[in-house]
Amino acid sequence: CYHCKLRMKEGDPAVYAERAGYDKLWHPGCFVCCTCGELLVDMIYFWKNGNLYCGRHYCDSERPRCAGCDELIFSNEYTLAEGQNWHLKHFCCFDCDCVLAGITYITVNDKPVCKSCYMRNHAVV
Repeated sequence: CYHCKLRMKEGDPAVYAERAGYDKLWHPGCFVCCTCGELLVDMIYFWKNGNLYCGRHYCDSERPRCAGCDELIFSNEYTLAEGQNWHLKHFCCFDCDCVLAGITYITVNDKPVCKSCYMRNHAVV
């Protein structure tokens, strides 16, 4: 078995993945996504760099995912803030919803807030 490295027993069911090559077989329970462990038998699978992926994690390896809406980002313009990727329109002030991409913001309780809202709602007077 390509995953667990145990020998396949004669007569046991085995999974063959054409995209992986003719030399690889898996036990049905070992044919899983390398990221989340989802069972891929009878599902669409992806093969990349010697690993099996479910659809979601294969796409995550190809494109960034927005932390605001959890959708893939296909635009070349997006922002990386707070260690996550965001569509430009989804990285917003937690208080007033103004877009924060490219402007100064402050984090309050792990939530981004624009400078105006910070001064109005959170700053010590």
